[in-house]
Amino acid sequence: MTRDEFNAYCGGLPATSHVVQWGNSDVWKVGPKLFAVCGWADKQDAFTFKVSDLAWEVLGDMPGIRPAPYLASRGLKWMQHYAAPGLSDDELRAHILASYHLVAAGISKRKRAELGIPDPG
Repeated sequence: MTRDEFNAYCGGLPATSHVVQWGNSDVWKVGPKLFAVCGWADKQDAFTFKVSDLAWEVLGDMPGIRPAPYLASRGLKWMQHYAAPGLSDDELRAHILASYHLVAAGISKRKRAELGIPDPG
């Protein structure tokens, strides 16, 4: 996945916003909360996303994927796809979507309704 494809995918999800920060990283939020980041790792794009407990265990053993710098060091379950072989584009999109839903579930039901965020149902 390229950075442009990442940005197009994240921007197509409901109630998302984009900001460039942290040394030219593309930072995506659902409502007010972070759900995905594309930044640099060893001079190539690296994609960071929140994961479930199960995904944390499974992805941690895959080459090209690691606990996300800074976020995971704070005890949070965030992973980073940073090198090949890592995830296929379809798998990466699925994990970004799962991250979106995990983060959106932490927003109050009323606020989700105001923002047009679908119920995590």
